[in-house]
Amino acid sequence: MRNLIFILLFGITMTACAKDDDEVQNDNNMKTNKEKVVELLKSIETGAAEPIAYINANNYVQHNQNVADGLAGFGAVLQQLPEGSARANTVRVWEDGDYVIAHTEYNFFGPKIGIDIFRFEEGLIVEHWDNLQEIATETVSGRTQTDGPTEVVDLDKTEANKALVSNLINDIFLGANPDVITDYISTEQYDQHNPGVGDGLAGLGEALAALAEAGMPMVYDQNHIILGQGNFVLSVSEGIFMNEKVAFYDIFRIENGKVVEHWDTIENIIPEEEAQNTNGKFNF
Repeated sequence: MRNLIFILLFGITMTACAKDDDEVQNDNNMKTNKEKVVELLKSIETGAAEPIAYINANNYVQHNQNVADGLAGFGAVLQQLPEGSARANTVRVWEDGDYVIAHTEYNFFGPKIGIDIFRFEEGLIVEHWDNLQEIATETVSGRTQTDGPTEVVDLDKTEANKALVSNLINDIFLGANPDVITDYISTEQYDQHNPGVGDGLAGLGEALAALAEAGMPMVYDQNHIILGQGNFVLSVSEGIFMNEKVAFYDIFRIENGKVVEHWDTIENIIPEEEAQNTNGKFNF
C-alpha cells in the first residue's frame, strides 16, 4: 500500500518504470474499461501499482468532495488509511459509452457501500464521481445492500430501460405524475436493498409515509444523469433526506419493462466552501 501511495503522490507508475510506453499502451488496449475499473478499485486493497496506469496522470478530475484533485489527492487519502485496513469487492459493473459504473463493498475508513462512476477518454480514466454509505448491520427486507443478480443482460433493451427510469424519476421521484407508479415498478416483484425499506410497493409506501409523519420527508429536487446498460440503470439525483442535502444514487434492475429490484446509496452533500476540490458533487 505504501508503494502505491508513493506512486500516486508523485504521479509515477510502476509500469512506467518496468515497461516502455508502447508496452503500457498495449496493456491498456487489451483491457476493457470495465476490467480497468475493477482492477483499479481492487488495487486500493492489494496495493498493486499497475492499475494506476489506467488513470490519466495529467487530467484526473475528482468529484468526491473529501478528496483533492488529481492522483496526488487520491494518494493523500490512501496515506491516511490504517495499514492493511482497506478492502474493495466490486459486486456489479456496467458501462454506458465513456462511463463505467461500479457497485462495490468497501472497507474504507470503515465498512461502506460505494457506487462509483468513472469517465474514460482514449482508454484512460479522466473523471470520477462516487456516493458512499455506511453498511447497515440490519435491513428491513432482510437483504444486504449489494446481494442479488449481477449479470448484465438484455443489451438490446438498454435505451428503453434508460427511458423507463428517466420517466420514473420524473413522474414519481420528482412528483410530476405520482399516480402512475405501477407503470414503472412491478406490482409482483420489487426486491428492496435500501436498509430502511421493505420489499414491494407496500414497503416503499410505508417507509415514505413514516418519514413524512416524522417531519423528514424524502424529497428529490433534481436529476443529473441516467446511465445504463441492459437490465441495470443508475440514476444520480440530489434532494433532501433526514432534513439534510444529499446525493441519491439509485440502481434499478429492469425485467420485462418494469423495475423489479432497487439498490441505492445516500450521501450528504458538503458545502462547497468545505470541499477539498472545486469540481462539485455532480457536474456531469
